[in-house]
Amino acid sequence: MSIDVRQVPHPEAVRSFSTDELRRHFLIERIFAPDEIPLTYSHIDRLVVGGAMPVTKALVLESAKPIGQDTFLARRELGVFNVGGPGRVVCDGEVHDLATHDMLYVAMGTAEVRFESVDGGRPAKFYLVSCPAHHRHATKKLTLADANTLQLGTQETANVRTLHQMIIPGRVPSCQLVMGVTFLAPGSVWNTMPTHTHDRRSEVYLYFDFAPETRVFHMMGEPTETKHLVMGNEQAVLSPGWSIHSGVGTANYGFVWAMAGDNQSFTDMDAVAMGELR
Repeated sequence: MSIDVRQVPHPEAVRSFSTDELRRHFLIERIFAPDEIPLTYSHIDRLVVGGAMPVTKALVLESAKPIGQDTFLARRELGVFNVGGPGRVVCDGEVHDLATHDMLYVAMGTAEVRFESVDGGRPAKFYLVSCPAHHRHATKKLTLADANTLQLGTQETANVRTLHQMIIPGRVPSCQLVMGVTFLAPGSVWNTMPTHTHDRRSEVYLYFDFAPETRVFHMMGEPTETKHLVMGNEQAVLSPGWSIHSGVGTANYGFVWAMAGDNQSFTDMDAVAMGELR
């Protein structure tokens, strides 16, 4: 297991960032690697983002110096979303089978988390998002059928999409973590536009489920100082509270969204009118 530490750039500094600087601070290019758990520790709400891809062996989520505890989840909660083949997550001996697009909330205080694939030829790809926690809630598995599902967008605005709210109040109790997944319909390419910010919470997007030649242009930055990152399949982007977070692809795609911060209200956002964007 490896862990990269990212500091929090001030928005005034980001205004002058080059493409390379933007990518170094906000883009997580390597989420999945065979038989590895690459992690990124961000000082943006102390999110930890990464992936576990067991191919020839089981992988165990271990602590590291930035975590500051004997076990990874001693003071944290964890969301797991499988974007690969079927697998299982073993939490203190309790087995949770995760098919493609299944999600698992893992409770604070879980001592051992182990990731396994059913078939190494079609390995599971467990996307991981963790944030600090103050109370132990129950570990719980969810399928897309368990989610609060919303149909959004129109063909005219090229953003027909299905949004699945999974780790949210009323579905899965958690301390901070809110998490779900959105799929865009064929022919639709825009997400979260008109866009917004929410200074009470940060967010991270994993873009996935598209062809190697497809690209997503992720829009970020202050509303009047916008930037963009060009992203490939199964890459993630960190979004501080002051930044917009929106994207457009060269084809349709899916993205896993996760939030942590002062509250868990999905609708707590500050809308940005199209005419305000620069």
